[in-house]
This record gives sequence, structure tokens and C-alpha cells, in this order.
Amino acid sequence: MRIRTFDEYQTAYQKSVDDPEEFWAEIAQNFQWRKPWTKTLQWNFTEPSVKWFIGGKLNITENCLDRHLAERGDQPAIIWEPNDPNEAGVTLTYRMLFDQVCRFANVLKRNGVVKGDRVCIYLPMVPELAIAVLACARIGAVHSVVFGGFSAQSIADRINDAQCKVVVTADGAYRGNKEIPLKSTVDDALIGCPSVQKVIVMTRTRTPVSMLKGRDVWWEQEVKQVTADCPAEEMDAEDMLFILYTSGSTGKPKGVVHTCGGYMVYAAYTFQNVFQYEPGQIHFCTADIGWITGHSYIVYGPLACGATSIIFEGVPTYPDYGRFWDIVDKYKVNILYTAPTAIRSLMGFGLEKVDNHDLSSLDVLGSVGEPINEEAWHWYDDHIGKNRCPIVDTWWQTETGGILISPIAGITKTKPTYATLPLPGVQPILVDENGKEIEGNGVSGNLCMKFPWPGILRTTYGDHERCRQTYFATYPGLYFTGDGCLRDEDGYYRITGRVDDVLNVSGHRIGTAEVENAINMHTGVVESAVVGYPHDIKGQGIYAYVITEGDAGGHDAELTKRDILATVSRVIGPIAKPDKIQFVSGLPKTRSGKIMRRILRKIAEGDTSNLGDTTTLLDPAVVDEIKAGAL
Repeated sequence: MRIRTFDEYQTAYQKSVDDPEEFWAEIAQNFQWRKPWTKTLQWNFTEPSVKWFIGGKLNITENCLDRHLAERGDQPAIIWEPNDPNEAGVTLTYRMLFDQVCRFANVLKRNGVVKGDRVCIYLPMVPELAIAVLACARIGAVHSVVFGGFSAQSIADRINDAQCKVVVTADGAYRGNKEIPLKSTVDDALIGCPSVQKVIVMTRTRTPVSMLKGRDVWWEQEVKQVTADCPAEEMDAEDMLFILYTSGSTGKPKGVVHTCGGYMVYAAYTFQNVFQYEPGQIHFCTADIGWITGHSYIVYGPLACGATSIIFEGVPTYPDYGRFWDIVDKYKVNILYTAPTAIRSLMGFGLEKVDNHDLSSLDVLGSVGEPINEEAWHWYDDHIGKNRCPIVDTWWQTETGGILISPIAGITKTKPTYATLPLPGVQPILVDENGKEIEGNGVSGNLCMKFPWPGILRTTYGDHERCRQTYFATYPGLYFTGDGCLRDEDGYYRITGRVDDVLNVSGHRIGTAEVENAINMHTGVVESAVVGYPHDIKGQGIYAYVITEGDAGGHDAELTKRDILATVSRVIGPIAKPDKIQFVSGLPKTRSGKIMRRILRKIAEGDTSNLGDTTTLLDPAVVDEIKAGAL
């Protein structure tokens, strides 16, 4: 399963293209199956329908836990580092994690959860989050983890879309110097969620909470009522494992569905190879488990490979901006996987905290969430890796389940800002606007995939047509990533950003339509248009052009801005708050009523010299007014 030289990579890649079924069948045999599959792959991108390891039976938790007990039962599986460095952390060995997962799986069963039920998990970054995820998988329930920064409305949308039966949450969460009231947010969400029958609440912050008789139960009391004996449910390779919601170019988030067999094989294979994981290494992925990066490279990928994975509750700048380096030094971290946003924000604080720590344990550095800019890449390479740790700049998506294009640590020659080469099994293709393939090197186009890999999404929950429309209808016969891409003279890939109306803010995908809907809900707002613009720390910032009733741009402008920001926070969550709000009297629209975002984007970027042809606009004068008031 492990690639060790560039020649081996080339051989594996060629085999994966020539005979994908044989290639993936060999890799899948490294795992524990209850019953072997009868056919490796059946697919078409028209319906679309993709099935891997057809007829195979397994349980992913047997692969992440049970099979490691004999050999590494006493090895740490999860190391938890709390938000407050003065609080004691927790280390769970594989045996301890197995015990706690089985107990909580029995708690879920005791509270009415059966195979196929959906469970919403809204927890801080504590060991219980990984335990709850694995407990769902153990009994065949489908987990839907919601990031702890989302609002009550966003939680309600996700619960209702998946018709979740149970919610698992905590009284509150610590994040930096903030205390976040999770349970009361869930209570607000549940006012409109008739499918929820039980809420299981763990204690974290001792924030006073309301507990409804018959609905709400305490995690700590429930685990005392059960044993640790919980045989794993037999699952089909194509049974649903989890739903994870992601922003699209239209308002409502989509529930991306991943299944048991293919996702497991792909998450483990990519973890093992991209990071060149060696037994005994300590892996620190700084993402939140609420995102796909945490699912694949904190929980499932590392545990399926028998690795030790760090879960960090806090933020990189609390109690000071040396926190990541504290953790690397304290636990002798070997693999550090973080986001360009974090790197850029830490660059701004100078090197004092970096130089105060021993970072010599590091072997591999990773970057995820957005393309890493050259300055950040060199800072990471020089000061964190000391020019001896390969940087794997990984490109992938919620929908792909695992990394698709990336250097293999120490094996692929790296190039700053490039995700370099596709992993075995991944067949990228660049196409023009009409879907015609752009061949050769030194070209750019829209990035598509022409063949499925085991981790590809299977559907969007409850709405297969939306899955088809979003990913497979734009270019028939291809999976469309939504990203633009450059392929250089060496055949290396560089992602150039979204080509649809989706922003990448600090590595989080946020749909412009979603933000506009939230702004438009604010009383007094007539219409809005949202675009992205370059932001030094976040990569992309959110720029909102807003039309209000009356003269909001006058003396009450700051008040109105504050109110709009509060509305967006309440509807989506703080991560979607615009960085800049410009009040305007009109928007540049075509005669058919379409907003010309291209013009708004240029103005937001400060590039007003070349706005293209504005004569086709309904009111060209509005462009001069917007230009004059640009922030």
C-alpha cells in the first residue's frame, strides 16, 4: 500500500489508470472485510451512479479499532490537547478508545438509534467528538457533524434536511478566550425540528443549561447505564457512513454523502502515502472534525492506519501565538497538517515564539483548505520545517472524501503554490467552457475528473438530482470540481480558485447566495450582491454591496453595518460575516436583470481600470457611483 520512491509512484499511477479495478482491489485487501466484494467497480457519470466493492461487507470501526487491539492496544490512538494549556490533556490508547466507542454506541442504542438513523453531532473539539462519530459508525447510524461555529438556523437546516433523530451536543465549548453556549444554540434550533427525539449532552464548560424532561439526557449519566460490549453492525460497502454539509452556489447547503467501503479505503490509502506515515509517528491535523479534513485526517484515515492523532480544542493564537509550536514541542509531533490561513496569521507575529520551541521532531508539513501562496510556503519551509521537511500542498474537497492532487512527502519534487501531481487512481482533465479537453502542458482550464476514485461522493442527501446538476451536468461524462486550474510545463497542477459563486474564506467554502440570502433577511435591506476579494490572512475576504431602504449610507451607516453583521452571524454563523459592506443605490444589472458580478469583483479587488463593456447594463451610471464609493 505504501509508495516509497518516485518510480514506484509512476508505476502505481500507470497501473491505476490501466487497470483501476485491479489496482484498488489489491489495496482494499489490506483491510478487514466480513465478506469479500463480488465486483470492484460499477459506474457511470450520467445518472450519476458510482459503486465500489459491490457486495463487500465490513464495519469501518473494526478497521479503525478492533483489528489494532492485539498489536497496539496500549498505543495512543488519540491525544487531546485542551484549549487552556494549564488544563490536563487526555491520551486514549486504542483499547481505551475502543471501550469508550462501544459504550457510547450502546448509549445511542439505548436512546432509540438504529442502523440507518441520522445523528447530528454538534460538539467542541474534545475526544467525545471522535467517540460519537465512531459510535455512530459502529451501529450503522449515519453521522452528520455540524461545525461548532454555526448558528441555530444553520443547525436546524441540517437537522431537517437529514431528518436527524438524535442530537449529540455539549453544554458549551471553549475557543480561545471565548465560551460558546452550544446547548442553548441547539435548543433554539430544535424549536423547528420535529424529527429530533433525544438530545445527549456532555459536560464541558459547566454552563447552566435547560434540560427538557423526556428529551434531554446527560452523556455522563447515560454511559453508566451501559456496558462496553457492542458488536459492530455489518455494513454493506455502499451503505451510508456520513453526511457532511457544504456550501454551494445556491442558497441551501448540500448534504454530501460518503459510504463505508470506498471512503475507508481511500482515506487510509491517501493518509499513508501523502504523509508517508511510519508506525509510531505523531500526526497533528489542526482542522476541526466538523469539516471533511477532520473526518478523513484526524479520525478515519489515521485510525485505519493505526496512527496516533492529536485533537486540539483551541486556536493557534491562544493564549499566545506560539500555541502550535508548544504542541509540536510537547508531543514531538512528526506530521503537521494545517491551513494557509493559520500560517499567514502566524507569520505576522514574527519568529520569537517559533525560535523558542524545539521543532526538530517534524518530518512532514502539510497544507489544506486553499492553495498556499508563495510567501507563506517559503515561511513554512524556512522557519517551521527548517528546509528539511517536505511540504505537501494538498488539493481536495468535501465531495472527494480524500486528497486527489498532492506531492507525496519526500518523493514528489515540490514547487511552491503547486499541488503538483494526481495521486494513483485520480484522472484529472482540463476542459474549456464548452467541455472540450485542453491537452498538453502550459495550459489552464476548468478542472474535472474523468474516472471515479473510491472516495468520490455518491449523492447529495435526499436530492440526487442536485448532485447530478452540481457535479456531473456541466460537462457530460465528467465530474466537475468547480475549480479553475493551471497545468505547467512539467505537468504540475496549480489550483487557481473557484469558477462558480463559491468563496474560499480561510479554507471554508461559503456560497455567495447563502450570504446574500442572510443579508437580505435584515430589515431595511432591499437587495445585496456578494463577491470575494484578495485578503492577506483569509485568502479571500467577503465584500458585500448592499441596497437599503432610505439613506443607510448616511449617519446611521455604522449602526446598519453592525446590524447586518449580527444578522449574518445569526443566520449562518460568524464565519460568513462580510469583511466589507458598501452601501449602494443600485447594482450593475443586465437588461434581463442579471447582476454583473464580474464588475463588482473587479471593483472589490481595486482593479477599476478595466471593467470591460458596461454599455449593455440597464444603468451604466451605477458603476461610476460604486467605483467612487469603493472601500
